[in-house]
Amino acid sequence: MKNFLLKIWGLRPTKRRLVQLYAALLFNVNFQGFYTGKIYQGNTKLVCMPGLNCYSCPGAVTACPIGSLQGAISSGNKNTLFYIGGILLLYCILFGRMICGWVCPFGLIQELLYKIKTPKIKKSAFTRILSYLKYFVLAFFVIIVPIMYLSKDTVFPAFCKFICPAGTLEGGIGLLSNPANAHYLEMIGPLFTWKFLLLVSTIVGSVFIFRIFCRFVCPLGALYGLFNRISVFGVKVDTNKCTYCNKCIEHCKLDIKKIGDAECIGCGECIGVCPTKAINWKCARNKSNTPVSDTKNKTAKIVTKAVIAVLLSVLLIGAAVFYYFDGPEKNSNQIEGTQLSILTGDGVSGDVITPEATGKITIVNFWGTWCGPCVKELPYFDQIATDYKDSVTVIAVHTYMVSDTAPAYISEYYPETDMIFAVDFENEAYYNDQGGRGTYPYTVILNENGEVVESFVKALEYDDLKEVVEQELNN
Repeated sequence: MKNFLLKIWGLRPTKRRLVQLYAALLFNVNFQGFYTGKIYQGNTKLVCMPGLNCYSCPGAVTACPIGSLQGAISSGNKNTLFYIGGILLLYCILFGRMICGWVCPFGLIQELLYKIKTPKIKKSAFTRILSYLKYFVLAFFVIIVPIMYLSKDTVFPAFCKFICPAGTLEGGIGLLSNPANAHYLEMIGPLFTWKFLLLVSTIVGSVFIFRIFCRFVCPLGALYGLFNRISVFGVKVDTNKCTYCNKCIEHCKLDIKKIGDAECIGCGECIGVCPTKAINWKCARNKSNTPVSDTKNKTAKIVTKAVIAVLLSVLLIGAAVFYYFDGPEKNSNQIEGTQLSILTGDGVSGDVITPEATGKITIVNFWGTWCGPCVKELPYFDQIATDYKDSVTVIAVHTYMVSDTAPAYISEYYPETDMIFAVDFENEAYYNDQGGRGTYPYTVILNENGEVVESFVKALEYDDLKEVVEQELNN
């Protein structure tokens, strides 16, 4: 097997490859999510991982930095923007684009695909020009479009919605491939088809072009690259030793003009090809002039590697155990009453409602201002609330994330409604209890006894809701 992998994929356990693999495992350590098909929504999802890793990946235990940044911008919440911006700025200053080369899971996927033995398309003047495309993607899809939606009080993650192949692979296919989510197939439409074609194009392109998405499209790489020259960690050139032979540039598969520029991912492969040893790591410790025996030096390296391997293994195993026991509990047909905070155009009112205790047929719709299908179907729930006001209670529960966009939206579009708006503040506790799997829109129907009789993981039409209500009224 080892010889097969070496022959077909060219895989070798280099330090960088091991770090890439470890990072991919650590940031997707909710292994039970791949079995249950549910998205983890615990507290660590409030933290952004450094690389591109979709929030909706069943194994993901952190948030995607680009998705979070778009949400923070379009929400208009200064505190959220400063929080997300602060995390990203810290990554930028510390590591720059070295993150792309060492810890980005989607970068690892592209590199492994490139290992397939085929003719390759090398870098050229054209690819260097094309590498500027990612700055347009960053400016337009990640910043400008979300800002445009500020006036609509709607969170609109344009890059995630229209482009991101990592989200399609890790989130979309990651969820759809699980038999427990077979009903999600009903939600597939033209947008998913478009993104699936983009993913296929990226996968095929990665076989022939080194890191095709990172080089030409990734807005996160564009952002990190802007800080490469001032980052604490990365690669540097000793100009006193450099002979400007350009062997490093010729060896590099990326569109760099010089070591450490905005296109450099800090992989360090150039260090080994420099004939004058002019390239080294930033903050690298100077080697001592004191002679050390080869035996002692070798022993020290072995001990150091062993200690690091043990510590990292313990961390990974510990994280896996933690997320296993921190996973969602099994949902039952009838649960204890849960109080939700009522939401108005002025914000959280202080009043509460218990969906299981309304004494009526209760429709609970989980939605978000950032969710296009949610916003589109909301008028149908409003109409049902009006047409059946004496026998049906309709509760529209906004996700707790970026919930600050909801009051303005309610004030503008539903100033007078028979629906009851509420918010699920407790880390999506009510949503999870009702069988939510991390996707929106999601709707559950409760009978007069507070028992769940129907659930829908898709956008609904008025006739869909009317049919269920009439069925329950006639029971």
